[in-house]
Amino acid sequence: MFGVYVTHPQVNIDPQVPVPQWGLSETGRARANEAAQSAWAATLQRIVSSDERKAVETAELLARVSGAAVEVAADMYENDRSSTGFLPPAEFEKAADWFFAHPDESFHGWERAIDAQARIVKAIDRILADHDPEIPIAFVGHGGVGTLLKCHLQGVWISRDRDQPAGGGNLFAFSLADRIVTCDWTAMEQWKGFEHARA
Repeated sequence: MFGVYVTHPQVNIDPQVPVPQWGLSETGRARANEAAQSAWAATLQRIVSSDERKAVETAELLARVSGAAVEVAADMYENDRSSTGFLPPAEFEKAADWFFAHPDESFHGWERAIDAQARIVKAIDRILADHDPEIPIAFVGHGGVGTLLKCHLQGVWISRDRDQPAGGGNLFAFSLADRIVTCDWTAMEQWKGFEHARA
């Protein structure tokens, strides 16, 4: 059976609000609602979300059709960037490039990429340790740690060229039996399901 790591789609950017408290934009909500109507989402029996608002909102929308309960895992949050606070988009992209290019160093106090990777891998391992591999599961979170998780599952070094397309709202799939990635980043509303996945 399959597992998917889903990133939240577009958000309302508000420099006056802490990033973890940002909610989905109208576009983001529309995309999550469309994805919830997909065949793959309807089969979900378990959904585990980061505790950041945008992720929880995405998870709740994905659960509408399947009726799966949404669990919250506090250790699935995005890489900690609180030391710099909000950065304008152009500055953030440069910072993110640096974050991935120097995984064992901190960008002005940010959580290091290697530490964020170890944290998200530990979180996923903990959740799957007692999970029935015959039950499809979705993890709902963020692009940064999602990319770090994907690099780990694929056995490759941390690199931003493994990152999701801009805008968020993407997923990658992996087999629960062996945790092999079977589908690269795909828009959440366009994915056809595990049976169509290709590594």
